[in-house]
Amino acid sequence: MMEIDFEKGDGLVPVIVQDVHTKQVLMLAYMSKESLAITLESGYATYYSRSRKQLWKKGETSGHVQKVKEMYIDCDQDTLLLLVEQKGAACHSGNYSCFYRRFKEDNYE
Repeated sequence: MMEIDFEKGDGLVPVIVQDVHTKQVLMLAYMSKESLAITLESGYATYYSRSRKQLWKKGETSGHVQKVKEMYIDCDQDTLLLLVEQKGAACHSGNYSCFYRRFKEDNYE
């Protein structure tokens, strides 16, 4: 964990989460040092909820857990990428991915 720069984000790093098999982006979350340590120890994704200001084990109430299969760090050492086996929906809306709505802009070519 020493190589991860938690200071840039006031103690948090963004985490991009992808399905290990399809590579579909499932969600974006944040981790603290504590949530990362729990994730590494348990093998299941635990995040830090910025709105609730507390740790959040993904799927703890819904059963839609994320088994971490691979983890990568970016070149600036301030963002993580998790490849997970997703059980059920990743999104609280019930969709498999949080990125299920296309954003349209008239200026796209």
